[in-house]
Amino acid sequence: MKKPFLNEDFLLQTETAQQLYHEFAKQMPIIDYHCHLPPDQIAENKQFDNLTQIWLYGDHYKWRAMRSNGIDESYCTGNQSDFAKFQKWAETVPYTVRNPLYHWTHLELQRYFGITETLNGKSARRIYDACTEQLQTPDFSVRNLLRRMNVETVCTTDDPVDSLENHQKLAGEGFEIGVLPTFRPDKAMVVEDSGVFNLYVARLETASNVSITTFADFLVALRQRHDYFAAMGCKLSDHGLEQIYAEDYTDAEISIIFDKIRSGDELTGLEVLKFKSAMLVHLAEMDWEKGWTQQFHLGALRNNNSRMLRQLGPDTGWDSIGDFAQARALARFLDRLDTTNKLAKTILYNLNPNDNELIATMIGNFNDGSVAGKVQFGSGWWFLDQKEGMERQINALSNMGLLSRFVGMLTDSRSFLSYPRHEYFRRILCNMFGNDIENGELPDDMDWTGQVVQNICYGNAKTYFGFSNKPMPLTV
Repeated sequence: MKKPFLNEDFLLQTETAQQLYHEFAKQMPIIDYHCHLPPDQIAENKQFDNLTQIWLYGDHYKWRAMRSNGIDESYCTGNQSDFAKFQKWAETVPYTVRNPLYHWTHLELQRYFGITETLNGKSARRIYDACTEQLQTPDFSVRNLLRRMNVETVCTTDDPVDSLENHQKLAGEGFEIGVLPTFRPDKAMVVEDSGVFNLYVARLETASNVSITTFADFLVALRQRHDYFAAMGCKLSDHGLEQIYAEDYTDAEISIIFDKIRSGDELTGLEVLKFKSAMLVHLAEMDWEKGWTQQFHLGALRNNNSRMLRQLGPDTGWDSIGDFAQARALARFLDRLDTTNKLAKTILYNLNPNDNELIATMIGNFNDGSVAGKVQFGSGWWFLDQKEGMERQINALSNMGLLSRFVGMLTDSRSFLSYPRHEYFRRILCNMFGNDIENGELPDDMDWTGQVVQNICYGNAKTYFGFSNKPMPLTV
């Protein structure tokens, strides 16, 4: 008998999987420990004017699909009207079958708006109008959207020079959902272009109130911002890198390299690698000192289309999976920190599925018994944030580590409508456990398996990060 699309047992192939999801996973709160939600929109409790604004603005996943469907750029990032853009997206949706966008789109329409009709060109106007009407009501302010999805903690992604004024505002108001910053110092390492780097240093001087003449000054300024983030409740850092950098260097070399780029000279390739390697170590040691968790998102080959990069800028849908060598430098970097007993809790995300087993075995080299799951294999990320990608990550971690200590899912999203991705992950997780139990590969112990599922969905992250939703002080 055919099952209806997206029914209550969506993705749950067995009775055991259904029991695990509905009785154990479904009700767990969400800890979104890595996302790109704009904190200013949470602080102002923004209400969106229409469905396009909340759903299509800034969503390069949808833009890529529309372009692949032959839709002109004016309907993605251009000046077409909001409804015209939505109409073209609706016409594209039927062609996304077997792409996770098809599932995400209809999950979001159901969970937020109660709409079970499938989206296509003919239903576009009805769905657009119905959703837009609901978006005008107080229940659909961004804070209430978070409440609706049972979100407990949100960690935004923030540059060291950011003021964090919106986080401070939310904390001062006592907003019950924790909205915490994450320290993302990528721009402090972009030394391939001296002009760009020196402009960033000027911004860092202003933010830190530190005059930066030497490399030592540069570290003092970054540490000042690191301290400020900590005072505002930050517990994580994050780095978006092609690969880990682990060149040998001396402190004297790094000081000379810093002086060279500050004078406006361009660095050699080896000097760039040495500087990035030194920065990773210094930043990792800061994280260790504060008991933070450091995150490394590895393997994206960014900005492949130079013409569209010039036209639209970065993060507009022109990135892909890269095939960078990961193991040796990653091992050297982690070992250097471990040798000095300065290895913070660490999450490694890879974008190339060929590296799943590599990462799953690497984490075991540095789990030292001090913390359960101290070094983590992060959830399926970006292009791997889909059913098969999640299953492959879960299987690799299960085979070579402890899935039961996994800190679970995150959205990595800029959209307030992305929280059904947690449901998607939970259904996939429960289905995998359910199949194992029904195949006789795991015992039929629902109490224990249910507890493991709840820990992966929520409890492990709560313990691992040590989150508290108590408001931060207004002065630091």
